[in-house]
Parts: sequence; C-alpha cells; structure tokens
Amino acid sequence: MNIGIRIRRLAAGVTLGFATLSAAAADWKFAVEEGPGDVQTLYAEEFKRLVEERTQGKVKVTIYTYGQLGNENDLTELTAVGAIQFSNASPGHLGTFVPEVQVLSLPFLLPESDKAKGDVLSNSKALYEDLAKDFTAKGLKLFTVYPEGEMVWTTKKPVRTPEDLGDVKFRVMTSPILIEQFKLYGANPVALPWGEVYGGLQMNVIQAQVNPAFFIESAKFHEVTSHLVHVGDVEYTTTVVANADFWDGLSDEQRTMLGKVRDDLQTFILEKQREKNAAAVEKMLKDNPKLSVIKLTPEERDVFRKRAEPLADTLVGMVGGRSGQILEQLRADIAKAEKAVEAK
Repeated sequence: MNIGIRIRRLAAGVTLGFATLSAAAADWKFAVEEGPGDVQTLYAEEFKRLVEERTQGKVKVTIYTYGQLGNENDLTELTAVGAIQFSNASPGHLGTFVPEVQVLSLPFLLPESDKAKGDVLSNSKALYEDLAKDFTAKGLKLFTVYPEGEMVWTTKKPVRTPEDLGDVKFRVMTSPILIEQFKLYGANPVALPWGEVYGGLQMNVIQAQVNPAFFIESAKFHEVTSHLVHVGDVEYTTTVVANADFWDGLSDEQRTMLGKVRDDLQTFILEKQREKNAAAVEKMLKDNPKLSVIKLTPEERDVFRKRAEPLADTLVGMVGGRSGQILEQLRADIAKAEKAVEAK
C-alpha cells in the first residue's frame, strides 16, 4: 500500500477529538516506540505529570505505547501530518525520514561522563540549530534528544576481540550504517525485523544482537543467549519530536514552560535509565544464572574504536547534505562539554 494512503488511514482511525490541530487543544497526544514500563514510556509519563501540573490541568496529555498507533515510522508520519503532537523517533528508524540524524548512531562519539553527555544532548548547537533545520523541513520540531542506555551485545560465546566475531551472525536494525559498523567490527551483520529476533536466537539463525539492557530483559532475549557484552561503544539515543505547526502555534508562555520541562526531564531520564538498565541486568542474571557478563577493558575497547574510525566518513558519504557539517559541529560541542567537566 502507498505510504501516504496508509498514513492517512491511520490518522483517520485515531480518535483524537478534534478536526484540525490546535496549539490550545486541551489534549496533547504523545506516542512512544516502546511498551509500558520501558524508558520512553517512563519519560512520557513524567512529561505528562509535569505538563499537567504546570498548566494546572488546562492541558491533558494522553500517552500511546508501541503498537497502539502503528510502528515507529508511522508515529513519525502521524506527527508530521499533525495527527499527534509529540512522539519518540529513534535514529535507527528516523534515518529514513531525516537522514542527518544518523550521526547520533556513530560509535565512540558521545562523552562517557553523564554530565557532559547531558550537556551535549540538551544544548548542542549541532543538534538544536543545525540538525533541527532538517526536522523543520519535514514538518517536525526537534524537542529533545535523550539517552536510553549503553548498547549491550548478547552473544552465544565470549567476545573480547574482532576475531571473536568472525563467525557470528549479528542482528542489527535495517540501517546501512549499522550494517557497515558491524562489518568493520568483524561480524556478519543481518538486518532482521524485531519480531523475529527471539526466534532467530532460539533457532541459532543469528547468534548475537544489540540493545540497551532494559530492552533485552523486556524482550526476554537473555533466555536464548549466553553472554552480555558491555563494549561501551554506543549510547542508544532517542529524539522527541513535535509537529512543527503545533509548536509554532503555542504561546510564548507554553513554549517557555515546555523548555523548562525538557531541562528537568533530561536530569530525570539520565538517572532513570541508569537505574532501569542496572535493574534489568540484575534480573536477567537471576532469571538465567548461566548468563555471564563481559565488560571490555579500555585496551580491548580501543581495538574496536580503531576499527570504527572509517565509519564517520562512510556515513557522510552515504547521507550527504549537511551531515559532514553537523558532525563537525557536534564533535566541537562534545569537546567543549568534556572540557567544562574536566575544569570543575
């Protein structure tokens, strides 16, 4: 079915209670890519609490979890056409809609320090001035970027070097950059739909996959694997986007309120995702006592870091446009944030 027709049908099928989008609407819709209890849902619930509290109940926020309004790409389309006001859109999926956002998927890019990381994701010129223009061109307002946790590998054998990945079929999202990344690491990347990952691991069609710990536990992937490998290469980030026309129609007071909510939520979610991921690892080890945890040493990480060095140029070549400029500015923003942390 034509994507435009499918999205129009989805939008028509969402009972929103209004015919046209209104910034003054009493009910704002917020759709996430994950299920109840997951990090994006926790973020949306705190967003709802703060907005309703700070508008004294004049604005109500309705949250839709994964599947209620379609898949990840559907949520972005529904936001762009104005059927919903806010949605999560993660770089792995959003890359087909706003290709430049894939710079956030590059390994060994974001700061390791929570303070520096939070500063970059909240205030980066590359994100909120440069990259934001690409969102606006697609009918979207980039509201925020936040982390969901370190990407953890699940493998069926111990992995500490690229050579250990030589015979491993490694499931990744359908992203050319991710496929290239794991080729550089020495693995055999396989783009497999999310719904087929558990069965693929169980039947040994694939031997590895990568996700934040909370998601691995939620999806029960730890039941069909042997090792959790902490490489420390990628922080999984997600964006929150708003419909651009909706945002432009907000009053100055509403935009100021939302800016403060955004800043408060950055601190909230940094702490919450860390708690959530730590609890998930603890639960997985309890559920599967045979599961082992591997954390690469700095020297072992450096081997993968060097392997990944060509990926930035590959990304810029694939994406084109202003991706090189955005990446250069993002690196400058990261260096500035790291320097500020070191100075304190």
